[in-house]
Amino acid sequence: MRRLTSVFGGAAEPPKGGNPDSNTLISDTTTVICLDDYHSLDRTGRKEKGVTALDPRANNFDLMYEQVKAIKEGKAVDKPIYNHVTGLLDPPELIQPPKILVIEGLHPMFDQRVRDLLDFSIYLDISNEVKFAWKIQRDMAERGHSLESIKASIEARKPDFDAYIDPQKQYADAVIEVLPTQLIPDDNEGKVLRVRLIMKEGVKHFKPVYLFDEGSTISWIPCGRKLTCSYPGIKFAYGPESYFGHEVSVLEMDGQFDRLDELIYVESHLSNLSAKFYGEVTQQMLKHSDFPGSNNGTGLFQTIVGLKIRDLYEQIAAEKSSAPLEATKA
Repeated sequence: MRRLTSVFGGAAEPPKGGNPDSNTLISDTTTVICLDDYHSLDRTGRKEKGVTALDPRANNFDLMYEQVKAIKEGKAVDKPIYNHVTGLLDPPELIQPPKILVIEGLHPMFDQRVRDLLDFSIYLDISNEVKFAWKIQRDMAERGHSLESIKASIEARKPDFDAYIDPQKQYADAVIEVLPTQLIPDDNEGKVLRVRLIMKEGVKHFKPVYLFDEGSTISWIPCGRKLTCSYPGIKFAYGPESYFGHEVSVLEMDGQFDRLDELIYVESHLSNLSAKFYGEVTQQMLKHSDFPGSNNGTGLFQTIVGLKIRDLYEQIAAEKSSAPLEATKA
């Protein structure tokens, strides 16, 4: 969210003077709403009913749809707050309609009514292997959990994830898929990543990014004189594929950068970036070099998607402003 909203300017911060445990982030032009706020059951209620937060029965989709629709129509709403600290449902907060509304969470594309309101949708698809490696690193190192308890935690949620969360990726306009590297045999640490940006063809206001030659199938290893790459190096790939019956273009990066300033070399070989100037992707990456994923494809593709969304917003805004002029002429 920080990468995405920073493209539009201003730091994303909680509403001033409101609940310190609010999940909402507001910047100059964007408001980010966490869909956890539409949980209909608090932590105790879920435990009593034996459901997880991933289960649709623990969420109020009617209210989610009504409020997202209202905000998109320019109306303020009193949005509930799910308090992640206490596990309780806090009193609502007033949300004013922003220029750009971002909704994020477990179920942004689950309800068709909400799905139909979206101008653009993104799914972050982290593979089970990477998720497991990351959770082990975090929960064992930082929280003192045992390997057995971590496995049990993952397995307990997996049926609901497979049933209600994972299927949403078929509706996304873009998917950022995070996989184990193929550059290191039998790697299971999740430190070096293979990341794929899957972009649906035919989406209004959106042209997929391509490498070298649009529509071709390309494999490219840029390491050498113009790009510093320590082991295991970097490999890019690009080409057309089919994804849940949709025609897509896929841009892939496996490996990690040693020097972010050299990213300009890779950027110069990418087209349809929707950048305002040459080197803007590299500038954004350098600007947020302390953010997670800055040395691999997760940070690169998040940045690219942010630029594409800015372009999408500008096209939609231009259409809306020209509509009254057309009506006047008619």
